[in-house]
Amino acid sequence: MAVIPKTTKGVKLLARLMRAEAEGDGRLGMLMVGNTGVNRVRVNCLDFTGIDSIRDMVFQSPGGFEATQKGYFYQRAREKDINLARKVIKGNRYHPASNSLWFFRPPGGCPAQWYGQQNAGRYKSHCFYNPLSSECPKAY
Repeated sequence: MAVIPKTTKGVKLLARLMRAEAEGDGRLGMLMVGNTGVNRVRVNCLDFTGIDSIRDMVFQSPGGFEATQKGYFYQRAREKDINLARKVIKGNRYHPASNSLWFFRPPGGCPAQWYGQQNAGRYKSHCFYNPLSSECPKAY
């Protein structure tokens, strides 16, 4: 059962995003990026109001993903990446990105806060940030 609306095209789009943003962090890193994307569709709060589909989330502007500006993102989705996307769409969550709405790759350590949001942890090259549950309860 999906936790967000999905189409075949949307699943492939999420798979491409996960690969483009985090392939260097391996399977688990890609799943965490997927968690962040799925959370953005689920929450309807803060920077992510009116995000009703995977497509809306991937191409949100401003506030979208840098990967959509790179040629690598536009390669065809691979079956193994599609399978990872399906996992997060089904609601599987991976710490520290379980409730995250933001992530980034800093040149050094993870700041305790990023744009006022709390650091949930780091996995390899990415730091993940959660909203406050009082500001965005659907993230939890």
